[in-house]
Amino acid sequence: MASPATVLITGGSGLIGQHLTALLLHHGYKVIHLSRSAHSGDVPTYQWDIGQGQIDERAIQQADHIIHLAGAGIADKRWTKARQQVILDSRVQSTALLAKALQSVDHQVKSFISASAIGYYGDRNAEWLTEESDPGQDGFLEEVCVAWEKAVDEVTTLGVRTVKIRIGVVLAREGGALPKLVQPMRFGLATYFGDGQQYYSWIHVEDLARQFLFAIEQEHLRGVYNAVAPNPITNKAFTKAVRSGLPQTALLLPAPSFALRLALGQMADAVLYSARVSADKIQKAGFSYKWTSVAEAVRDLYSHS
Repeated sequence: MASPATVLITGGSGLIGQHLTALLLHHGYKVIHLSRSAHSGDVPTYQWDIGQGQIDERAIQQADHIIHLAGAGIADKRWTKARQQVILDSRVQSTALLAKALQSVDHQVKSFISASAIGYYGDRNAEWLTEESDPGQDGFLEEVCVAWEKAVDEVTTLGVRTVKIRIGVVLAREGGALPKLVQPMRFGLATYFGDGQQYYSWIHVEDLARQFLFAIEQEHLRGVYNAVAPNPITNKAFTKAVRSGLPQTALLLPAPSFALRLALGQMADAVLYSARVSADKIQKAGFSYKWTSVAEAVRDLYSHS
């Protein structure tokens, strides 16, 4: 019997990485991680230092597939100039380090699948956005995603099959946007942002993990694919749907745009941008979503509370 394929994940300890690791192990893959500190265990972890340009070559030598998720959290801290540089560098420099390792190390890597984000499209009102749509022009999120994806192109030049996954608003109980939205609902308050008419393109975290697995297993996949459920909805409708997926009742109130700008600065873009993103391309490639309703996704995530 052939030995299981090995998947190397960067950012494996993060929200998406944890779900993806569990899914891959369940499907019989061997999983290894790259992290700032090395350790052994059920998932062996090898060390890299992005700032120093150092990577344990043994991780690359073992890998059949690489899934690149690493990057400083977008919403972890206020977007000072210094923080913006950290967010950008953590994505571009880490990708460049992996490309350099693939160029210099003997390896058997068949595919390189990198996260990106729908921030690529910028603030586009109700326009339907596909993988062929132009990037946004004026914001920090667009700048990061464009530079990130350009860095991935360096891997493509090495002859490795590359896939870029533009991730929408991830619904997960353990982190991301959803717990921040749910917490005040437990006290009777449901908040939408600005006028609530901006489109949110969302995805259940398990569907996202499944899409990365699909990208590994479908060898015809190349290029860019959106990772969003098929029915993006406005922020106000999104908030109502989240509320309907919980047992509590909550009063629906707006958080004015100016107040968000005062509180968050430029980081308010992350909640005020409108991106109505299409899932058609990945569906036509054969992928099917388990969760296409926000309310059903929320019920699933909170059904064990």
